[in-house]
Amino acid sequence: MIKNMTQAEISLHIIKVLKENKKAEFEAILEELQPYDIAKIYEGLPEKHKAKFLLFLKNDLLADLMEELDKDEQLEVLNKLGIEKSSKILDLMDNDDLALLLHELSPEKMDSLLSGMKAEESTAVKDILNYPPETAGRIMTNRFVWIRNYFSVREAVDKLKIFAEFAETINYLYVIDEERKLVGVVSYRDLLLADMDEKINDIMYERVISVLVATDQEVVARTAERYDFLAIPVVDDKNVLVGIVTVDDIIDVVIREANEDIEKLSASGKAIDFDTKIFVAAARRLPWLILLLFIGLISGRIISSFEDTLKQVVALAFFMPMIAGMTGNTGTQSLAVVVRGLISHDIDKGVVTRLIAREFGVGITIGVTCAVLISVIAYIWQGNMILGAVVGCSLFFTLIIGTLAGTIIPLILYRFNVDPAVASGPLITTLNDIFSLMTYFGIASMFLHYLI
Repeated sequence: MIKNMTQAEISLHIIKVLKENKKAEFEAILEELQPYDIAKIYEGLPEKHKAKFLLFLKNDLLADLMEELDKDEQLEVLNKLGIEKSSKILDLMDNDDLALLLHELSPEKMDSLLSGMKAEESTAVKDILNYPPETAGRIMTNRFVWIRNYFSVREAVDKLKIFAEFAETINYLYVIDEERKLVGVVSYRDLLLADMDEKINDIMYERVISVLVATDQEVVARTAERYDFLAIPVVDDKNVLVGIVTVDDIIDVVIREANEDIEKLSASGKAIDFDTKIFVAAARRLPWLILLLFIGLISGRIISSFEDTLKQVVALAFFMPMIAGMTGNTGTQSLAVVVRGLISHDIDKGVVTRLIAREFGVGITIGVTCAVLISVIAYIWQGNMILGAVVGCSLFFTLIIGTLAGTIIPLILYRFNVDPAVASGPLITTLNDIFSLMTYFGIASMFLHYLI
């Protein structure tokens, strides 16, 4: 019916169906759409059609819709549905997604929604909410299939069929003992290839890669990336299996963490997107910018202290923006390399030493290349070989300083358990402005009598 339609055409067709109260046709259309597409269509509907859209949706599709919406839209849907209907929908949502939503609500609103849910579902969500934010415990789900090691493959397959609709993923079956401790894992592929009478104990992997409930979500994502897992089991400190983290949640973590790092690197504070209001966006940027403004005044103080040098050799002013800009740029490049590397590598003394040595070598290489180039340009432009040598020498040293600052500052912050992304691009740039101007005018003052 809709396979050749664009999303805009589908939206118009759905509005027409809603106006004509054709619920059966509405349901037929939505059966051919993915949850993401349903969410996008809902978000784009005129406000007057949204209530009927929700009314026509089946409960399972409503739950899928909720998981695709942002928090503001989720709260809007809950308000439209009312407490009784909302509780039924929340029963069908993945517990980790539900915990993420409820965490944003007031205690009163949270309690009212949880009280209307099934006891086992509300208990599972409460357990998840007891774990600290941004840990494996907070993003895990309890909807997985477990088996015992004495099961036959046939028994495991039968249980998998029964719980396939309940489970968030059926790629892995986790093997537990009588105390619910994790003792093995079997993949769906292993079951397909095994003989039906074989015992799980004979085909399971006993060396199971798992994470603790308190493990940081970034470490969970890194573990999944290293082993190419579609899900990772989560255990407590006694190795009791309490949940799993699935690949869709890991992707969400990667995107959230990347967005947070971008916000910090750009010194923009909390999230700012296309829909953020003018004054909200300005208020979130201003604190960093005001701080950098006062730090930047130091640069002005440095320039004023070398006022006599500038008066005597006015040509030095021509190269100030270039010196400061190049130093800030190379520092920001090194910062990006370090922040990205800290996410994907285990950091020890050897890694840090090699990184600093590598960036020092990079700084020298870049410094020599740019210094020679700018020396030639300065000499041709101003006809003063000494000036060219001063500018080139200054750029050489400042590029090394900028590269090392962009490398060492985030490493120091990481060492003291401070997010290295707070060593933001603007902050590194401002600090490097100060370093570069001091170096530039210091060298120029040393050779001043040759420049006059």
